[in-house]
Amino acid sequence: MDSQWALEVMRKAPYITVSFVDAEGKAYGLPLSLASDNGVHWYFHGALEGKKLEAIVTHPDVCLSAVTRCTPTVGPKDGSFTLQYKSAIAFGRAEVVDDEEEKIHALRLICQRFLPAHMEAFEASIARSLGRTAVVRITLAEPPTGKRKQYDENGDELKYGAGI
Repeated sequence: MDSQWALEVMRKAPYITVSFVDAEGKAYGLPLSLASDNGVHWYFHGALEGKKLEAIVTHPDVCLSAVTRCTPTVGPKDGSFTLQYKSAIAFGRAEVVDDEEEKIHALRLICQRFLPAHMEAFEASIARSLGRTAVVRITLAEPPTGKRKQYDENGDELKYGAGI
């Protein structure tokens, strides 16, 4: 699937698994709540110290993986056990955001994505916790790619370019 389709999967995924390489060279992946306003820069927040931030210092290159509409199913035509899904993968470079204005922008994006009905509490929350919150920006190195396995109403598997 094309990159615009893959970006839509990333925007709709309840979380995106971000995979890091730690200082010892070991893989370290975890699901995070990311948000973006342009599809190139993706943000997450967390504590001011920890394994994610340590990994970024030594190995800033990361991999992002998102999945939506993941449903175990029986193939409608052949009875095979399978999984319907929409997925996206992207590669990027992570860095801690130091600029206060960009941190607030990123946190606003995250809040608007995950708690839009509570934006009235945003300013007070920023005033209370900005100084003890780390924000990380992941800049995608290239557009994401996507895959899917979905069936249409006739039980035919949707191929690349067919439907959404």
